[in-house]
Amino acid sequence: MALLRLLSKTTLNPSKPHHIFSAASFSTSFLITKTPKKFRKKRKKKESPRTKLVQTQPNLIPHFENILHRDSHYRFLTRTKEYLSKQPQQVLRLDDAGKLYQQLGFPRGRKVLKYILRHPQIFHIYRHADNKMWLGFTDFMDGLLRTEQDIVDELEPQRIDVVRKLLMMSVNKSIPLSKIYHNRLLFGIPEDFRDRIAKYPDYFKVTVEDDGKRILELVNWDSSLAVSALEKEFLADEDKVKKAFRFPIKHGRKLDLELDDYRNLNLLNTLPLVSPYSDGSKLDLWTLEAEKYRVGIVHEFLSLTLEKRAYIHNIVDFKEEFSLTKHTYQMLLKQPQTFYLAGTQMNWCVFLKDGYGEDGELIDKDPQVAFNEKLYEYADVQVNGD
Repeated sequence: MALLRLLSKTTLNPSKPHHIFSAASFSTSFLITKTPKKFRKKRKKKESPRTKLVQTQPNLIPHFENILHRDSHYRFLTRTKEYLSKQPQQVLRLDDAGKLYQQLGFPRGRKVLKYILRHPQIFHIYRHADNKMWLGFTDFMDGLLRTEQDIVDELEPQRIDVVRKLLMMSVNKSIPLSKIYHNRLLFGIPEDFRDRIAKYPDYFKVTVEDDGKRILELVNWDSSLAVSALEKEFLADEDKVKKAFRFPIKHGRKLDLELDDYRNLNLLNTLPLVSPYSDGSKLDLWTLEAEKYRVGIVHEFLSLTLEKRAYIHNIVDFKEEFSLTKHTYQMLLKQPQTFYLAGTQMNWCVFLKDGYGEDGELIDKDPQVAFNEKLYEYADVQVNGD
């Protein structure tokens, strides 16, 4: 009887399905629920502004990009030359040089000796009486420096005029001396400029603010200097200047304008240009006149530089003095006829295209630029033909 009762309890009920396996007692933890990492599609990393180029094909101009590669190649040469020139007796202990990676222009963590040995015609290492190794210039380089000093002295009047024009362009006709000093190489201004200005009391005055900052102020306005490069060019080639910038007028497609009509319509906005020597601080910030003023400021600024170009940090340094905005990068991109932006989005360099020929060479080469190019040639010469 007990056996019959047991069988009756285990008899299948046809009205209810019988589950052989219980969900509670069955685990699926051993199953792979995610695609293995090695089989996943690799997501393309978003390019950083630090490495993303401003220009891409077909807009890329190789000779401008190559100038930036040259800057990088000779960074150690130019920075070490400047730093060493300012040291007592123009020498530096090698141990100290190895710690000055930022000042001398070599990567952090690298051996400075490697970079010194790249330029045997320029730098040499010797053991001093104190039994320490020291870095100095070669006799050949000493001769080049004397030649450069002659160029600096000869061009002093032109450099003084450049500084006067910068002051005339500035909002308050004054610029901190430190900003001019930090950007001096851009304009060919000598290292001892702060001492030389004392010879020109009719042009400059130095005032000291409460925080100790020294400000260079313009003493007299000179109308003969208040003529921009664009204005001079307009007199020589009016059509060329008309095509230099574009400030297009928005219009509907229904107008169906011919190309010549479209250009003539845009000229209504483009002309007249606004002089960079006018007071741009009085213009409403986002008006067409204000943008034309800022474009003119950058054009004149570049025309005053030795190589008709400047890096972002050079321009940003004078942002307040020249009433520039944080949208300068976008503003320049809209004027590809006149400006070329090379390099990366974070560290770009703007070129004045009219300053260069089709071969990428400067049309009007300053004597200081010619000297620098000769220095680069000597710097790459290896002793004994190595």
